[in-house]
Amino acid sequence: MIRKSILKIAEIGFVRSTIEEQADLSAFREKPTPIVLAGVFAIGLSYIIGWPAVAVLGFLAVRLDEPWLAVVGCPLVYGLSHLVFLLGMYLSGAVYSLIFLRWLTRVSMVKLLAWVNR
Repeated sequence: MIRKSILKIAEIGFVRSTIEEQADLSAFREKPTPIVLAGVFAIGLSYIIGWPAVAVLGFLAVRLDEPWLAVVGCPLVYGLSHLVFLLGMYLSGAVYSLIFLRWLTRVSMVKLLAWVNR
């Protein structure tokens, strides 16, 4: 089921184009401004504080027998991750965000497809 889902995602036009065009980060070779760097950092940080933080809060809620930790903390942390992502998008601009997203999609899907085909 997971393998079929990965293959189905690989058929999406955006995913195919990133793989076919070998999307890379070459646009980042030019010296970026500090604001763009802060934006890219914020985008990366949003991924770190998104689902991993929710998982940790869920684990702690079960471990400490405090369900309110998860009920209140998870939506707050997840909402914070969205706000940090939007800040990163604003600071780095749509162009750099799309370049990063295309690269991340290509790298992720190439690894997943290699796993599916082994």
